[in-house]
Amino acid sequence: MFETFPLPSCFLPTTAILIRSSVCQNKPYGCCFRSCTMSAVSSLVPARFLTLTAHLVIVITIFWSRENNVKACLPLDFTQEQYDDEDMKLVVGLAVTLGLFAVELAGFFSGVSMFNCSQGLLSLAVHCSASVSLSFFVIEKWECWTYWVIFAICSVLPAFVEMFLFIAVFGLKKKPL
Repeated sequence: MFETFPLPSCFLPTTAILIRSSVCQNKPYGCCFRSCTMSAVSSLVPARFLTLTAHLVIVITIFWSRENNVKACLPLDFTQEQYDDEDMKLVVGLAVTLGLFAVELAGFFSGVSMFNCSQGLLSLAVHCSASVSLSFFVIEKWECWTYWVIFAICSVLPAFVEMFLFIAVFGLKKKPL
């Protein structure tokens, strides 16, 4: 019933137990084994969660330390009204970012996009980029307009794709993968 068979080099273990089944009788040796991409997909899930969490932590940190970034947006001689205006713009951007996080985390934890390779890679790349970029935004006191560029690429794009997946899964009744 069980056989040991050497696997391709993409697998970490050198052998695996393969189960004979009637479904797999047409394959060579009558055995089924998972493809090399399964280990990559399973490692995307924790990496995606960690980058999402890192991006979320940085956004919360910006809420606490936004004063220096708001001042970087203003001329040297600014009024309180100008400061309040720029501060409100940044707070609105951060609040919308948190709303987009809610959308993305809902899709992730509901399973709609947890094992979707395309969304996993997109989310991993943009949230990692956002974490690094927003860290520099805080440390280097970048101007406020740079937040909006980071916001558009690293928050809106993955949330839009997540909403598309929600529509596909719940509206069109497609499989989550």
